[in-house]
Amino acid sequence: MSTPSENPYGTPSTDGPEPIRGYQNVINTIVRGLLKVPVLSKGVGKRLATLHVVGVKSGKVYDIPVAYTRHDGDLLIGTALRPWVKNLRGNVPVKVSMGGAPTEMLADVLDDEKSVMELYEVIARDNKNNAKFNGIGFTADGSPNKADIYQTWQQGGVVVRLTPLA
Repeated sequence: MSTPSENPYGTPSTDGPEPIRGYQNVINTIVRGLLKVPVLSKGVGKRLATLHVVGVKSGKVYDIPVAYTRHDGDLLIGTALRPWVKNLRGNVPVKVSMGGAPTEMLADVLDDEKSVMELYEVIARDNKNNAKFNGIGFTADGSPNKADIYQTWQQGGVVVRLTPLA
């Protein structure tokens, strides 16, 4: 990857993605619980899903609440390269819950510059809170700042594309 001084889009407007806070596990536990309550999950889960990721080495199932964006029939998740992302393997279905019974989807982790630049822009336009969390600001005309998206990619940002099984 390039060094931050080589950002071809100019100077970023942020310092990059926010670090994971020490209390994030508590927040994730609360969100996972709310997403399981039928009436509440409709409101709380409007942009949230739970990924049921199986650890490659441990075989343990990790329930990861994530913000998603719908795009061209798929779900997109913009995130830093967290440990759970490394457990997503090509052509292996992952279970996804969105307020109902889990469904299986294929996960594709996109980490190349072109894909991340293009799809993080889609995600940022759809979900400004997710953009902020991932260090993406906006230009005066309301467009996601390309220098910020590039910086997020430089700092390990990836896009997880979930495709429904046919």
